[in-house]
Amino acid sequence: MTKHIFDCIDAHTCGNPVRLILSQKPDLAGTSMSQKRSDFIKNFDWIRKSLMFEPRGHDIMSGGMIFPPNDPNNDFSILFLETSGCLPMCGHGTIGIVTIALEENLIKPKVDGILNIEVPAGNIIVKYEKKGSKVLWVEIVNVDSYLAAKNLFVISKDLGKINFDVSYGGNFYAIIEKQENYTDLNDYKAEQLISYSREIREKINKKYLDKFIHPFDSSIKDVSHILWVGQVIDKASSSRNAVFYGDKAIDRSPCGTGSSARMAQLFSENKLGVGETFIHESYIGSKFICRVEKSTKIKDFSGITPVIRGWARIHGYNKIIVDDDDPFCGGFQVI
Repeated sequence: MTKHIFDCIDAHTCGNPVRLILSQKPDLAGTSMSQKRSDFIKNFDWIRKSLMFEPRGHDIMSGGMIFPPNDPNNDFSILFLETSGCLPMCGHGTIGIVTIALEENLIKPKVDGILNIEVPAGNIIVKYEKKGSKVLWVEIVNVDSYLAAKNLFVISKDLGKINFDVSYGGNFYAIIEKQENYTDLNDYKAEQLISYSREIREKINKKYLDKFIHPFDSSIKDVSHILWVGQVIDKASSSRNAVFYGDKAIDRSPCGTGSSARMAQLFSENKLGVGETFIHESYIGSKFICRVEKSTKIKDFSGITPVIRGWARIHGYNKIIVDDDDPFCGGFQVI
């Protein structure tokens, strides 16, 4: 019998959890974070399930690990661990992990105020501001994002015909806007959106099999998130969302990769311009301040370089035990 002890620091980004795992990090094979992500999924996914799922985690748990950079010119790399799997990119996770790492002196930036970080989806640039020991905000220049498909539909057993676009912002999102069979976020409970989303995502990936594959990394594929658009709470905001991920989660933050995907969609429709501020509200009303840095090209797709700014707060130090003698050492979900 083996007892694994994981030292962790827990935080939240605009309301959504982030657990940074400090110890018991595996030695991953590969020369890029995409390759190391694949190795983790193949050989070490028990760590993710043990720490993200119940009874040590919960339905919306998110986290990650910091590793040395593969390119010595960069500061470090991040592997994201979520209830939904090892994501190629996670915006709220990056904001939380960077905040923890800076406030706890886990990293020493090569240049104050700027970090070059490797993630499975590519390389990102992060800027931040500190006041004393506290990080006031973190701003991500995210991976290039693009609208992958427009005017698609599936038939939901509960809602009927649902129209959507698919956009990439580090993960693939089905974006559902107001229409005949979907009115507004305020008209549905979170539990309803979760139930609808599970079915809709399954039908999307079945109907549009192999349609959504990143042009430069075939390991990034399929719709993993559903973004429901709604009316804002604060009139100063540009848009509001409820992002579904995993099997039971609605993002409490405005979702960084979801914000990137949404901006790419709006940019393609000439509804958002380069440099224009886009304030994205979450389901609970927290905000990311976003903008389009520039237009770009992702192979055959026209896209954008998105920027997302948010904040995080540390709220706990955690020593988690995973004992092989525990019948639930591998974690579980109740769906």
